[in-house]
Amino acid sequence: MSNPPTPIPLERPVAPPLQRETTVGNYFVSNYPPFGHWKQEFVPEFEAALARPPAPGHPMGIYAHIPFCRKRCHFCYFKVYTDKDSSEIRGYLDALLAELALYAHQPVVGGRKPQFVYFGGGTPSYLSVDQLRHLIGGMKQLLPWEEVEEVTFECEPGTLTDHKLAALRELGVTRLSLGIENFDDHILEINGRAHRSKEVYRAFGYAREIGFPQINIDLIAGMVEETEENWRECIRKTIELSPDSVTIYQMEVPFNTTIYQRMKAEGKLVAPVADWETKRRWVDEAFRELEAAGYTIGSAYTAIKSKEKTRFIYRDRLWAGADLLSIGVASFGHINGVHYQNQHDFETYLAAIQSGRLPVYRALTPTAEERFIREFILQLKLGSVSADYFTQKFGTDPRVQFAAPLQVIREGGFLVNGGDRIGVTREGLLQIDRLLQEFFLPRHRGTRYA
Repeated sequence: MSNPPTPIPLERPVAPPLQRETTVGNYFVSNYPPFGHWKQEFVPEFEAALARPPAPGHPMGIYAHIPFCRKRCHFCYFKVYTDKDSSEIRGYLDALLAELALYAHQPVVGGRKPQFVYFGGGTPSYLSVDQLRHLIGGMKQLLPWEEVEEVTFECEPGTLTDHKLAALRELGVTRLSLGIENFDDHILEINGRAHRSKEVYRAFGYAREIGFPQINIDLIAGMVEETEENWRECIRKTIELSPDSVTIYQMEVPFNTTIYQRMKAEGKLVAPVADWETKRRWVDEAFRELEAAGYTIGSAYTAIKSKEKTRFIYRDRLWAGADLLSIGVASFGHINGVHYQNQHDFETYLAAIQSGRLPVYRALTPTAEERFIREFILQLKLGSVSADYFTQKFGTDPRVQFAAPLQVIREGGFLVNGGDRIGVTREGLLQIDRLLQEFFLPRHRGTRYA
């Protein structure tokens, strides 16, 4: 391989400090380099990437952002809208299809067919059955789905009727992801969730009855007014439901959330949620209970019931560098080696589509070194990685490339290194997003992630 990445110099003596209280800001690392370094001036590089044919055999998927919700959760930082009527929603869905059509005719697609599709939000299940048929049917006409291995659909339980669930199954959804977050109605209400516990059981029961191949449920550790007793009860009820997989996030309070706005108005620096030590302990307790019930820990956030049957194709392909055609307002993707993000305002996004232009707002072409870092840190979230895999792909042994940050993690007692595998301990996995910042290049450290 030409121009292999240059190893990061041995110059950093300590890991980021272990913070106790939850303060404002993003902790979750979902991409690299951080989004704040993606710039409008780099959009021509994205346009040039579209004009190049894809690398042979390189996988491609689709992400569709559905930004509509019944109400905005107090901890939500995504681009969502609660004020759009049916005609505006239909116009947006037409724009999604028009955007996908623009991509379908680009050389970068080159006859490729998607291997995975992900509907995120917002609340994709907010759409009506007719709207779902219009959107998914149109997508299948533009880029046929016969090679699709996984279709994931995020849902808010209160939006799922039996009729809608049956339609989703018929339309090809293979993994239903239910945003339960908590089973207690008071906790749901005070955190701004629209659904209640009875809707969880009704939706889950019918989804199981009609045979979705995989049902995932999301939980959040450390929500406003969550208690030890409540958390234990959430885990008990989760195990009782017996979903195919469980995803647990630790509560964070990004800048553009209702919780932060309240903190700002009251002059508070510490968020009214559990501290980091408590959140890590709660996730650890959940993982241990799930393991005792037969689950396997599959990443820093997930427990799976059957390693043979439960797969996360979207996650695993994306973390290994797959192309992602990302459509919709504020969505971000990766094409032919270039990161990009769409316009983040509803009207601006629609105006671009209506004028026949792709609505890309900012982009970035990662260097070889940055691509190496991106794949390594994302895959380390799985608990361990293969040194040989990265050596073959990037031309440098990651134990050499990342000697300095790995040493810091080792000194903290979080590193597990055995033969080909580079891994982290359970304690390290519970705070992996903090540790991953140790791998960031100096120019990417200390800035707002978004």
